[in-house]
Amino acid sequence: MGVSKQQSQAFSIGLDVAPQNASKVFDDDGRVKRTGTMWTASSHIITAVIGSGVLSLAWATAQLGWIAGPIVMILFSIVTYYTSVLLSDCYRSGDPVSGKRNYTYMDAVQANLGGLQVKICGLIQYLNLFGVAIGYTIAASISMTAIKRSNCFHEQGEKAKCNISANPYMILFGVAEIFFSQIPDFDQIWWLSIVAAVMSFTYSTIGLGLGIAKVAVNGKIKGSLTGISVGVVTEADKVWRSFQALGDIAFAYSYSMILIEIQDTVRSPPAESKTMRKATLVSVVVTTVFYLLCGCFGYAAFGDLSPGNLLTGFGFYNPFWLVDIANAAIVIHLVGAYQVYCQPLYAFVEKIASETFPDSDFITKDIKIPLPGGYKPYNLNLFRLVWRTVFVIITTVISMLLPFFNDVVGLLGALGFWPLTVYFPVEMYISQKKIPKWTTKWISLQILSAACLIISIAAAAGSIVGVVNDLKTYKPFKTAY
Repeated sequence: MGVSKQQSQAFSIGLDVAPQNASKVFDDDGRVKRTGTMWTASSHIITAVIGSGVLSLAWATAQLGWIAGPIVMILFSIVTYYTSVLLSDCYRSGDPVSGKRNYTYMDAVQANLGGLQVKICGLIQYLNLFGVAIGYTIAASISMTAIKRSNCFHEQGEKAKCNISANPYMILFGVAEIFFSQIPDFDQIWWLSIVAAVMSFTYSTIGLGLGIAKVAVNGKIKGSLTGISVGVVTEADKVWRSFQALGDIAFAYSYSMILIEIQDTVRSPPAESKTMRKATLVSVVVTTVFYLLCGCFGYAAFGDLSPGNLLTGFGFYNPFWLVDIANAAIVIHLVGAYQVYCQPLYAFVEKIASETFPDSDFITKDIKIPLPGGYKPYNLNLFRLVWRTVFVIITTVISMLLPFFNDVVGLLGALGFWPLTVYFPVEMYISQKKIPKWTTKWISLQILSAACLIISIAAAAGSIVGVVNDLKTYKPFKTAY
């Protein structure tokens, strides 16, 4: 980061004496001044949250029905907001204005809980980010093949056989990500984030508009109060699908694993946690309204037959150009979202590498490449180039091996939701605020955590059943839609 460990320690020791923002160029920890605002933080969060998850919400609502579906979405949004506020208070240890900063989720866990919990947190967080990268590669390829298929149906009629292999599109997405992965760090992808946030509104709005239009054409609102009826599916399937729907909705809200990293881009004063509170509120409200609209109108349009992915489940043939625009927007959004999720993982591995081999030129040396047009030279780091490229290649190959999107998404959501969104924020808050055991506040926080754990286990079980069913008809590398 341009500041050696000794320097930054010197900074923090000096600052314990006088926490004055003496410098206009550097923040109180000796790093270059952060410039993020509530709006850039909100756009990072919205980019991360309104991902491909939004498109499976009509399916999730169809499993749960008109009563439970919206209630579950609202409940998840409240839990996400509450625990995100708890988590944003953990960005600084001690004093909320001048306490020591924790740059990553793991740093926060280290400062507040320590020990084995840090390793467990790191493992879950980075596995989850790795999983998201795979999920997004699959989702992007599904949208690209959907564009190709919708044009094929348009030209050859709806009965045409338009089977297209997804592999070339996954490779294409991988190539784009190799290029964007060379952006050095999180601070510098704000523009990609804003483009991605705009795109996510574009496709969600188109999905919503098509849903409303379909309801108008049908002349009635489809669906039932209790969701898909037993008979259409077996009783056991109804239970597993409802569990999986919980996982899908949980995944649609999960961004806490990158919250601290986003907070680390925000300028102060005011205290970062205040800015983050506002950003979280804006993002969660916007997201929830959007989710309710997309989930409910999708369900109203298709009823029990709501597809797992609203735009590509071929609920819509016409107007085909509009569906194409929506799918193109998804692809552009996923290119950005992939970076928002992978940057913390990249930074983690690079930090470990430079600490392990501080004398290796391959890892630590930046080669300055002049850019035309008066731009600052680009710092090419060979280790970054090689490692990030290998990472993207691995995620792309796994995506080609495991192309069943819905169940993988549900499983990821379930595994990451409880530990990262609920357990660690609650435990860190209890430890930081020194809340005594068995007080009302302590008990209510533990009840919240236990309830979310039960939901996570149920959702994971539902998704595992789904993956097992997918494997029965599965051939590796043969993904055709």
